[in-house]
Amino acid sequence: MQVTNEVLPTDPARIMAMMEKGPDGPIFMVNLLKFKDKADYEDGRATDLSGRDAYMIYGRAVTDLLPKFGGRGLFAGDVTFLALGQVEELWDEIAIAMYPDRASMVRMSLSDEWREISVHRAAGLKGQLNIETVAPQNGGDSPFLAALTAGEGAAS
Repeated sequence: MQVTNEVLPTDPARIMAMMEKGPDGPIFMVNLLKFKDKADYEDGRATDLSGRDAYMIYGRAVTDLLPKFGGRGLFAGDVTFLALGQVEELWDEIAIAMYPDRASMVRMSLSDEWREISVHRAAGLKGQLNIETVAPQNGGDSPFLAALTAGEGAAS
């Protein structure tokens, strides 16, 4: 399996596919993040920030922006160990965000607000993978999903 980290999509076919309707119901975007050692801003500004620090500026801002498009951040955590499989280099962090649908995610990423904060994302990221996921149609057959749903009901 070949893996290519990107900061922005470069394949025109993938960009066109992102504009399609996508699956029904909410999508859960899994972000596998790899940070630069030192932030590198495209406008050439001087900075002492690490890539992680620059990305965290973006992360705090996008967490506030997500609800304006019906989304929310669900999880973020550092990658500490590879328990199964083999890769040349691990990602630094994993983040999961929920959007009501793919179109909401695209609208957010095309918004002026997102473009304004994304400079910190680009300055901090060496690359990433974004993986769109959805709950299975027959979610009742998934013990893990059932446990998550039960946990949500108990917290309300």
